[in-house]
Amino acid sequence: MSEKAKRQLGVLDLAHRWLAERVSAGDTVIDATCGRGNDTRLLCELTGSTGRVIGFDVQAEAIESTAKLLSGHGLAAELHQDSHANMEKYADAGSVSCIVFNFGWLPRGSHEIFTQAESSIAALDASLRLLKTGGALVLCVYYGGVNGFSERDALLSYFAGLDSRYYTVLQCQFPNRTGCPPFAVLITKDSEPAVNV
Repeated sequence: MSEKAKRQLGVLDLAHRWLAERVSAGDTVIDATCGRGNDTRLLCELTGSTGRVIGFDVQAEAIESTAKLLSGHGLAAELHQDSHANMEKYADAGSVSCIVFNFGWLPRGSHEIFTQAESSIAALDASLRLLKTGGALVLCVYYGGVNGFSERDALLSYFAGLDSRYYTVLQCQFPNRTGCPPFAVLITKDSEPAVNV
C-alpha cells in the first residue's frame, strides 16, 4: 500500500475529489478563500487555458502566497484582495460552475485572523446567485480554538435552511476523530429558485 493510501482521509481530500468531478476545461470558477493557493492551483489546472479562475482573500499574505504558487507552476488566476462577500462585483449571476471555500484561518498564518459568520453567510448568498444550475459549492469548515464555534453554528443553520427543492446539501464529518475535526460540505444547485414577483 502506498504512503498516500495509508494516510488518513481528510476534508481537503474530499474537497479536491469533488472539484475534480465537477470542474471542466473552460469553466468559470471561484476560490472564495485563497489561503496558500492550493485550491486555486487545482482550479487552474482543471479549467485549463480556456477557463476563468477568480480568487479572493482579505489577507495580502494569502494573495501573495497564491500568486507565487501559481507562477511557479506556469498558471494564472484573477486574484483580488477583497472579501468573499463582494464576489458579485467580479462575476455575473448564473455564470459560475463551482465555488470553493475554506472557512477558518490561513494555513501556517495567524489563528487570530479568521473568517466570520456575517461575511461568510453573505458570501454564501452571493455564491448561490452566481452559480449556474448544476453548479456546486465545495466547502471545508474549520472551527474551534481561537475562532470558536459561532461561525460553524451559523453555517450549519444556513445549510439546513436551504430549500431542498433547489439545493442538495451533503455534509461529511469524522465522528471518531477527537478535538474539533473539520468537516466538508457539498452543495449542488439542482434548479433555479423561484423568484416572487
